Amino acid sequence: MIKRLWNKNQALSLWLLADLVLLATFWLCRGQRAWMNALADHVTTPLRLAVGRLCYRVDFSVMEALCILLAFFVIGYLGSAVIALVRAGGHRWRCLYRWTLGAVCTGLTIYLGFCFLWGVNYYTDSFQDRSGIRARPMALEDLTTVTAYFARQVNETANTVPRNEYGVFAVPRTEILESSKTVYDAVERQFPFLALEDPGVKGVHFSHVMSALDFTGIYCPFTGESNVNMESPACMLPATAAHELAHQRGVASEQECNFLAILAATTSADPAYQYSGWLMGYLYLNNALYRADQDACRTIRESLVPGAEADLRDHAAYWNQFQESVPQKVSNTVYDSFLKSYGQDKGIRTYGTVVDLLLVWYGPGGGGEALNFNELR
Repeated sequence: MIKRLWNKNQALSLWLLADLVLLATFWLCRGQRAWMNALADHVTTPLRLAVGRLCYRVDFSVMEALCILLAFFVIGYLGSAVIALVRAGGHRWRCLYRWTLGAVCTGLTIYLGFCFLWGVNYYTDSFQDRSGIRARPMALEDLTTVTAYFARQVNETANTVPRNEYGVFAVPRTEILESSKTVYDAVERQFPFLALEDPGVKGVHFSHVMSALDFTGIYCPFTGESNVNMESPACMLPATAAHELAHQRGVASEQECNFLAILAATTSADPAYQYSGWLMGYLYLNNALYRADQDACRTIRESLVPGAEADLRDHAAYWNQFQESVPQKVSNTVYDSFLKSYGQDKGIRTYGTVVDLLLVWYGPGGGGEALNFNELR
């Protein structure tokens, strides 16, 4: 029976075998850091950047176009499979096997491409390895001091950006996208291994779908594009763009990309990016402080200027409409499993460890400068 199925579907069977062999090779070799570094440095990264240069020749998101084409392909494939099954008569099991095998091969090939184009970066030297900046637990006093510092910076930059009649951040999104090309200039001078000719980020047309799935941005290794959600509140769009451009540099860890996004945005020459970076950092720190010391958290929150409060309310109101929705739950479950499958043991919770990196950098002896919490009392 197996031999007969093999003979009748030899091409598909060989395709499946090739996928499985390559996938097994990847999983067996992922623990060899030197091999992964060489593969990323000499093969996958140059390939992603080359494809990206082609895709950035057009203004629209090629990733989004491919997703739409993939959706039509899946619908067409399923429709063709159903028609073939109806016409198969007494050979329906063979027909079902062939169409199922074709779907499995296609899915495995896409996954395999992702593993080699992007998955390899989870097993290369990280930003922490290359920079020497290591996340480590810090004292509550340091958390309080750095959170207060970020709140002070939020207040100082909140009035440097345009606001609408409701006092909400109103920098045009097109300007934010254009400015993304230079946001890493200062960071590249401090960390030359991050140097890259930035192509910028692209806005996604169907951004509401991204919001429903709880995504503010996404880097696509198949097209080399950094894509951002254009519907969510604009106050976080600059920092989100900086996050996706960290992925552009081959940084896979979400925690490291969040830290780099904050560092790049706050050292940018663009006021919109500065404010967005301080605000993003404040949110991460404030959430951590709330779990540790609610009184200190409340005192610092009360120190925020009206413009920052308006942005935080607008940001919360937008995302609250998607809370506990089925698409969001499914998306978060899938993404959590995805992160864990690539060695990110805490899954989505790895986003929280950005706080440790911020405390190391902005705390005592770090590269940033923190204020004393008592100055805000």
